[in-house]
Amino acid sequence: MSGALHLIPVSLGDAPPERWLPADVRALAGRLDTYIAENAKTARAFLKLIGTERPLQEITIHTLNDQADARQIEAWLAPIKTGKEIGLVSEAGCPAVADPGAKVAAAAHRLGYAVKPWVGPSSILLGLMASGLDGQRFAFHGYAPVDPAERAKQLRAWEQHSARHDQTQMLIETPYRNMAMFGTLLAALRGDTRLCVARSLSTDQEWVRTRTVAQWKQEPPPDLDKQPTLFLFLAH
Repeated sequence: MSGALHLIPVSLGDAPPERWLPADVRALAGRLDTYIAENAKTARAFLKLIGTERPLQEITIHTLNDQADARQIEAWLAPIKTGKEIGLVSEAGCPAVADPGAKVAAAAHRLGYAVKPWVGPSSILLGLMASGLDGQRFAFHGYAPVDPAERAKQLRAWEQHSARHDQTQMLIETPYRNMAMFGTLLAALRGDTRLCVARSLSTDQEWVRTRTVAQWKQEPPPDLDKQPTLFLFLAH
């Protein structure tokens, strides 16, 4: 039987699906009747946007929350053994990349099931592509510490690592704290470190700029408030 776990990307923001998801992936996503998702509500919004072959109320969505342990996940995946196809979606972008869906993909491999990744938006790759920073060596750290002093200390440590290994450093922040993060980056990093700000990628509000920290300090700060933003930097 040809069952599989399909890793289906979702949007990074408000944009028409034909812009960020190929037609064959939309068709595949629209015909599946079982999904695993962090949030059933946003998964249904995604399915409503792309269109489905059956009514939404007939589509099963398993919620991948903190209570979903390995045994539960394996039970959700068990129908693949008899030829079932199951979709996995993230809250934004590509599932299993900086995303809890990785443990679902890992479970599928343990069980010997096919895992099929599909093309769609990844803020990490899109930001790296547009930044002009080193695309050969890079690291994504997720979130920096919330405490301002700890955050500045961590950023300086990543900057030292970047300079030592010629490695682009990438991080995100909760959107309402973007401006605080931007301010800490300017205060903590060296003036000649190149900093890229990639906002609302793949949407109409997309905005990407790379400047040295010293140059950023001479310009008005960008509007990042409550907009998904990726920060990237590379030190000499």
